[in-house]
Amino acid sequence: MSEITVYGAPWCPDCRRAKQFFGEMRVPYDWVDIDQDASAADYVREKNDGKQIIPTIVFADGSFLAEPSNDELARKLELNLTAERSFYELIIIGGGPAGLTSAIYAAREGIDSLVIEKSALGGQAGVTERIDNYPGFPEGIGGAELVDRMVRQAKRYGVELLSAVGVKSVRRDDGYLHVETDGGETYCARSVIVATGSTYRRLEVPGEEDLIGAGIHFCATCDGPFYQGARQVLVVGGGNSGLEEGLFLTEFADKVTILEFSEQLAASALLQEKARSHPKIEILTSTQVTAFENEGGKLAAVRAKNRATGEELEFRPQGVFIFIGLTPNTGFLEGTVDLDKWGFVATDDSFQSSLPGVFVAGDTRGGSTKQLAAAAGEGATALIMTRQYLRKLGDVPSKVAVS
Repeated sequence: MSEITVYGAPWCPDCRRAKQFFGEMRVPYDWVDIDQDASAADYVREKNDGKQIIPTIVFADGSFLAEPSNDELARKLELNLTAERSFYELIIIGGGPAGLTSAIYAAREGIDSLVIEKSALGGQAGVTERIDNYPGFPEGIGGAELVDRMVRQAKRYGVELLSAVGVKSVRRDDGYLHVETDGGETYCARSVIVATGSTYRRLEVPGEEDLIGAGIHFCATCDGPFYQGARQVLVVGGGNSGLEEGLFLTEFADKVTILEFSEQLAASALLQEKARSHPKIEILTSTQVTAFENEGGKLAAVRAKNRATGEELEFRPQGVFIFIGLTPNTGFLEGTVDLDKWGFVATDDSFQSSLPGVFVAGDTRGGSTKQLAAAAGEGATALIMTRQYLRKLGDVPSKVAVS
């Protein structure tokens, strides 16, 4: 049993937000649906002086928060939300594999740096069930374990790390870069590395928005366990992520149906072989999801059509997991640096953006391969280029070695 219990209901947007926060922070919790448990509803009213306020979140020490903001949750978890100083030689925005690699290399070179991560340190890699293509792990490694190792390594070098802190803007003034956070703090730096990664793309069909977190999910590791014993779950997307997460979901659901828009799956041959041979997996190609149906705040049905025949299809799964690609987390940079038509940051050969002193690494950078190993490599490269930039400014010694 987890030390945190979230009392809420599937139709409650603040409940979905709190669950997403805990999922992103990789904090385990128990979920209690008060619509299905009368005693739980009574307990919530008892905690809130007769008012039914959700989410009501109860912690191991007996304390609770009613309808808390993400900042309140972060403070309750004792996350560090404010940096020690106001000036750094380098600020790294994004604490995934690219950002953490940059930070480790910076620390080894004596470059004073700060890492600011909007969610949990480790990024998407941290919520990936298993990683089989990262060099040095012939048996594969859990995503959470891999990024935890990176975080421990960064801490060993004394890197200052902030999590659950979003960045609002980056601007240049008087030769310095100013990074403003969502909480209103502003930090100054000589250089910045942007490694904010990307987020899962949505289908943008009727009914999707209202059911996110209430039957529609984007992280099988976070939400798959809620479907233990489910008759059927759907996975939308036939790429590597879709098949990897579909295979993971077979640990919980009796049947996993994978829907792919195109005529062919895009996943690697090895993953396709694993998925097609799994007795719990069904694969349907040329299938387009057209709508989600909502009944009482819960997923009731999924409407789709066969693109080859025009046949209308209906599914009644307990849950849907969507893996159809990534959108770069670059909204805070719009109007500040040049972005390509997909929203990724355009850079030169040195990984520098159109704003001097701002370098980019990993999934956020236009032309990147969106692979974990490549992201770590780009993090190292971006730091080397940043070091050369700082050297020209006279901020680092001219004789340093990166290995």
